[in-house]
Amino acid sequence: MSNLVLVVNAGSSSLKYSLVDGETGETQAVGVAERVGGDDGILTHTGPDGEKHRSELALPSHEAALEAALQAFDEHGPTLDASALAAVGHRVVHGGERFSAPALVDDDLVSAVEELVPLAPLHNPANLEGLSVARKLFPDVPQVAVFDTAFHQTMPEAAYTYAVPLAWRDEHGIRRYGFHGTSHKFVAGETARLLGRPPEDVNVIVLHLGNGASASAVAGGRSIDTSMGMTPLEGLVMGTRSGDLDPALHAHLHRQLGWSLEEIDAALNRESGIKGLVGHSDFRELAQMLADGDERARMTFDVYCYRLRKYVGAYYAALGTVDAIAFTAGIGERAADVRERTLEGLERLGIRIDAEANLSATDGASRISTDDSEVAVFVVPTNEEWQIAREALEVVRR
Repeated sequence: MSNLVLVVNAGSSSLKYSLVDGETGETQAVGVAERVGGDDGILTHTGPDGEKHRSELALPSHEAALEAALQAFDEHGPTLDASALAAVGHRVVHGGERFSAPALVDDDLVSAVEELVPLAPLHNPANLEGLSVARKLFPDVPQVAVFDTAFHQTMPEAAYTYAVPLAWRDEHGIRRYGFHGTSHKFVAGETARLLGRPPEDVNVIVLHLGNGASASAVAGGRSIDTSMGMTPLEGLVMGTRSGDLDPALHAHLHRQLGWSLEEIDAALNRESGIKGLVGHSDFRELAQMLADGDERARMTFDVYCYRLRKYVGAYYAALGTVDAIAFTAGIGERAADVRERTLEGLERLGIRIDAEANLSATDGASRISTDDSEVAVFVVPTNEEWQIAREALEVVRR
């Protein structure tokens, strides 16, 4: 049986794809279709030779985008024969309470994902497009949905329940779900491997720091808490999202400025976080401003790392015993100053950073804590595509 999985990640105006060996993680091709829904689309395909091939073409729909991707496979390799695919694995953002594991795509699953659209109105509709298109183009290939929220469904009731009228949770699904679960699961597993121990014997704090950012407390391979909540807005400071704030802020802005709920929601999701504080959402811009001595950049950096530090402390308390801390995703893997500032002064908690190792951790997994640090600290590159391919392959084989 083939181990190849076509991983599809459909966004509102994009479609990312990769061809991955679910056993080894070897990626044979990756690509992204951008500006889906218009006449000025761009498809970038990278084949086995590592060369990028860029095309400008009309991409009026996700179906057109995936068809263009299949054409790119034919032209630039590798040849994508449906009979050689073990599965198509789909990233689906919100699985609610129903999905705590990946699942085969059928009409009932599609209906369930549609019912969850109110919890993820920006993401689930696009994910549904991806499911529909792939089922049409690959009718004889098993389709598997892998949910961002699934890994966090092991959170105890005390961690996922908000202190609001209980009927809101039980009747309307207002509770904490968490996101980035595929990344947190992969990184927690890799961290255990780096320690030479089985995941069920390891407690890890995972810090997924990209434009979107989240932390998780993983006890014995199971998520017991995570920073994102009912939506991806809760938690850490992010590129354009505020993270934690006073929930009364909405009412205050409405009363004082006359803003609508839609305007407030858009501001907190798209104009806040690093962008709101310093004017740029790209952390590389912030780093350059810091190097230039910009005072707002320094304040923004302090806010960012302080929030991270608070979550490290909270999850240390939640876990009781911490074996490792893992930094991952773009900022987590590349920003040595963030890692240093977040963990400095925590020696009493058994956390000691090796300054030289931290600065030199630029490629691949590496340990950045001292030999005598009770808590190991790692930089672990995430690989969500491999995790999706791996889980899709497991479902098909079952």
